[in-house]
Amino acid sequence: MSSQDNMSEEHLPEATQPHGEVAVHDDPFADPGLPPHEHRRTDIDERAARRAERQVALLFTLSMLATIGFIAAYVAIDKSKVVYIFPFGHVSALNFALGTTLGISLFCIGAGAVHWARTLMSDEEHVQERHPIEASPEVREKVFRDFRVGAAESGFGRRKLIRNTLIGAMALVPLSAVVLFRDLGPLPEKKLFNTDWAQGVRLINMNTNLPMKASDIGVGSLTFAMPEGLTESDENFQEKIAKDALMLVRIQPQDIKDKQTAQWGYEGVLAYSKICTHVGCPISLYEQQTHHVLCPCHQSTFDLSDGGRVIFGPAGHPLPQLQITVDGQGYLTAQGDFSKPVGPGFWERSA
Repeated sequence: MSSQDNMSEEHLPEATQPHGEVAVHDDPFADPGLPPHEHRRTDIDERAARRAERQVALLFTLSMLATIGFIAAYVAIDKSKVVYIFPFGHVSALNFALGTTLGISLFCIGAGAVHWARTLMSDEEHVQERHPIEASPEVREKVFRDFRVGAAESGFGRRKLIRNTLIGAMALVPLSAVVLFRDLGPLPEKKLFNTDWAQGVRLINMNTNLPMKASDIGVGSLTFAMPEGLTESDENFQEKIAKDALMLVRIQPQDIKDKQTAQWGYEGVLAYSKICTHVGCPISLYEQQTHHVLCPCHQSTFDLSDGGRVIFGPAGHPLPQLQITVDGQGYLTAQGDFSKPVGPGFWERSA
């Protein structure tokens, strides 16, 4: 090699210099090259490799058991129960159990994967010089070939015990999140279909807490009511009134546009859910001349003279109407529940 060749090689960028000991020995940045590869015990002793395989499988199995324990704790432990944990003091037994089991589950998956990589996967280091961003067909083929070799060396296909337990652990862990989704909202059951309104239940004025007669409601006025038996002292008052809240309006019979709307009322008194069908805001604004009510949150507007039909705004469904009549004493009573589920609980239900 000529002196010109030596000079050009010494001044090559670091990324393109030959790997290993460089020509200039006193260069503090000289690349000493890779040390000789030392085989691990699991590389040369099949018994040690199988023992490591069982250890990895045990960690994955513990992860599965911890996930099952997470679900069992979520179902079985009362959320109001507390336990004393040193040094944290009194903590929720449910939160402690969930945190412990989920932590063990995730830790065992991670520890198993690390132990697998450190003991059974290939640990030989290979150096490849930097190449242009656009790889040649030969380089791409080499990448695919190296991937196949790496997959084979990992033993994923050959070591069925590790593969199956890893698949089991990874399949069970998402169940923890699925179980937690339960607390994102109440279970629907029949709660969103039914309210406390039923046949014969009297309408109670929310201001006076007294039963109401048709004569108590003047034309053009808006009055709010709740079911008889519901009081503000009830433990679940806020939850119930969010579905039971009722607004009453009296319209001249000739001004009611829809025949069924008139039939469901009594002498021009109409009863509708007070809860907007958009996002559940309480409706409180009434325009006497047009018989329109306005939701103050997003300006959804409903026509009470036409079955609570939406005439403006983002609400997608009319206000549910409550069919009313009077009892033997002349008090207004419900003849059943609302015509449809109240509020925004069923955004996609048909009109």
